[in-house]
Amino acid sequence: MASATSPSPGQAAGYVVAVVGATGAVGVEMVRCLEQRNFPVSQLRLLASKRSVGKRLVFRGEDIAIQETTADSFKGVQIALFSAGSGISKEFAPVAVRAGAIVIDNSSAFRMDADVPLVVPEINPQQIARNTGVIANPNCAAIISILPLWPVHRRNPIQRLTLATYQAASGAGAAAMEELQEATRAHLEGREYQHKVLPHPYAFNVFSHNTKVDPATGYNDEETKVMNEARKIFGEPALRVSATCVRVPVLRAHCVALTFECRDPITPAQVRELLTGAPGVKLMDNVEKNYFPMPKDASGQDDILVGRIRQDVSDPTGHSISLFCAGDQLLKGAALNAVQIAESWITA
Repeated sequence: MASATSPSPGQAAGYVVAVVGATGAVGVEMVRCLEQRNFPVSQLRLLASKRSVGKRLVFRGEDIAIQETTADSFKGVQIALFSAGSGISKEFAPVAVRAGAIVIDNSSAFRMDADVPLVVPEINPQQIARNTGVIANPNCAAIISILPLWPVHRRNPIQRLTLATYQAASGAGAAAMEELQEATRAHLEGREYQHKVLPHPYAFNVFSHNTKVDPATGYNDEETKVMNEARKIFGEPALRVSATCVRVPVLRAHCVALTFECRDPITPAQVRELLTGAPGVKLMDNVEKNYFPMPKDASGQDDILVGRIRQDVSDPTGHSISLFCAGDQLLKGAALNAVQIAESWITA
């Protein structure tokens, strides 16, 4: 792909920004983040599939009509935020780059491409400069899992990581969120409900993440994404990591239970000290009140909540810590991280 147009220093008029997949759960949050963070937008184009044409979203008090995504949609666009699935990204991201835009893509289409930076701005913002037109936004579970670990890894390198996710309906989009609500209502009213979006009944149920399982490894696609992306973002191809990804009946915000082993001995007090004030992280570790990260508190929050920080007693060497975190999948797990990448790009 050709290089994207470089940002112009002090571009007072702002940027022409396109949001692809604007009517989806993440796309709506992208628009909201652009407004809330006062991103320098001179013109906003809201793009989606043909069936969404005619809908409107409000941005800075203005009703903006949804347009169909076509090859002509990116003329004059400088920043394109994609959140419409890997198929759309593979088709239209090259088109946007050729038109002169920098593409920040929320799908899995380019994440493991060696020539595409995979960025969490609090961890590896320096990777943004080596883009050739596309910057990949990581998997939501990967971001929420590893962002709280970065301050620790910088001081005392993590050698091994084991994690289990508790992933909300928001990770499967607006349709899955609606299905959870409707299925729960039907269950409480004693009515039959035929699930359509997810492969198993969702209300009052927990099941393995609904992605294909690799018969050779036993890991599903979501788990493989988390493991591979953690290595790439940290720049640690030899990092030993194992993930178990599970879908839980929560509308919004993923949780993760993590146990990590460091190169040198480490204590919970040292971890708390490293995480206190760390960008993108908020401690919620009240042992006395038994109050720790929960989806209800993480929903709508920019920061990832971290608690249950304790020594892993199964490791007698004192090198291992266990903790629990919660983060809004639609925000830091997706839309917010994408907008932060754009902010870093325009200030590079």
